[in-house]
Amino acid sequence: MGWNEVLCISIISAALLLCGMGLWFTAIIPGIDRWSKRFFQWYFSVFMLCCLLGLFEIAFLYYLFLSNIYYYYLVLECAVLALPLPMLTVYLLHCCGEDTRRSRLMKAVRALCVVYYAVLVSGLFIDGYSFVTADNEYGRGPLYPLILAPLIAIMLLNLEGTIRRRKQLSRKSLFSFLIAILPITVALIVQMFMDVFPFLDICYVLSALAMYGFALSEQIDRDRRNQQEIIRQQQEIAHERASVMVLQMRPHFIYNTLMSIYSLCSQDPQKARQVTMDFTNYLRKNFNAVASDHTIPFSAELEHTRAYLAVEQAQFEDMLFVDYDTPVTHFRLPPLTLQPLVENAVKHGMDPYSGPLHVSVRTRRGESGVEIIVEDDGTGFKPDGESGSAPHAALANIRQRLEMMCGGSLAIRPRDGGGTAVTLFIPDSGGAEEV
Repeated sequence: MGWNEVLCISIISAALLLCGMGLWFTAIIPGIDRWSKRFFQWYFSVFMLCCLLGLFEIAFLYYLFLSNIYYYYLVLECAVLALPLPMLTVYLLHCCGEDTRRSRLMKAVRALCVVYYAVLVSGLFIDGYSFVTADNEYGRGPLYPLILAPLIAIMLLNLEGTIRRRKQLSRKSLFSFLIAILPITVALIVQMFMDVFPFLDICYVLSALAMYGFALSEQIDRDRRNQQEIIRQQQEIAHERASVMVLQMRPHFIYNTLMSIYSLCSQDPQKARQVTMDFTNYLRKNFNAVASDHTIPFSAELEHTRAYLAVEQAQFEDMLFVDYDTPVTHFRLPPLTLQPLVENAVKHGMDPYSGPLHVSVRTRRGESGVEIIVEDDGTGFKPDGESGSAPHAALANIRQRLEMMCGGSLAIRPRDGGGTAVTLFIPDSGGAEEV
């Protein structure tokens, strides 16, 4: 066996290895639809069969020395080598959403396949195509190019069909079909003039791998777009929930505020004007939050919270004390984040029979972001499943919007000495560095 045969075996073995890798990747890698997975499993299986037939051909030539059987074997090998070409047509039509039974392209490819196999079978009876000598040497006859002509015509039709459907294909899919078609077409044309069967095998397999890689990449891109769409829908849902929170302001809070203003109008007109201004500011901030799709500066959310607490202090007077310690303010957070937490603290912590309620709002910088701590020394609220879940629904809403809009988090725990402590974390990457 000379260097030429060793090179052929090496090339075919490499193609066989690539086929195995293609089958393995197709079987284990997720992210590709079921139809495409089955198609590529058959596709690589056919290529693997072509490679195995190529190795057996060398065995016939150098070990078995059976001239008659060898010629029939060549016909079988050529028959199998033609199978991937109409498979390309099927996959092209599938990607374009066309029916293979009605496609004119598919009908033309089928007709050329029939012509090819008819010519191949006629070669068993006509010596003008090819022959095998008594010494097991393969020779080409003057009619040999007629065997490859239908295959080249199929590939040219696939090329023309791909170009005509370029607007229906994504850019990656278009490139994958061109990479799959062009090397095989060139190898078939060269095969008309000189024997390059081993290179034809590896062109087949490399084209299949390239097309599979692009198909997988396209599927991954589609999944990523779907995931982004899901995230967008979740953000819209969270925004709608925030809107509902605004529109579902506690009726008794509004009623009590208006009654307090009414009483103050005769008792303390100056304070009545201030409470009216605080309440107006609170309402304006609430409705502005509905129109916001993005994070807002912490200073705006803090102003909203101050307006709310000012109204509550006007009602409860000496029963509510608020402490602010916010040295860190240069960051952003979702709207309606701090104010609902403070409102929960007042609503569920206030108990006229337990003395005044103390609420504190603090900010501090951590290692990788900013923390906001809201604490109260009231009665707190009970865990899920006990006496309603309204505060937990509000906290879940805030937690969801924190995660989606800035990658933040919310933690709640009992406070030492009684009451509740809620901690928000805003990472630097989520806007903690932005003014």
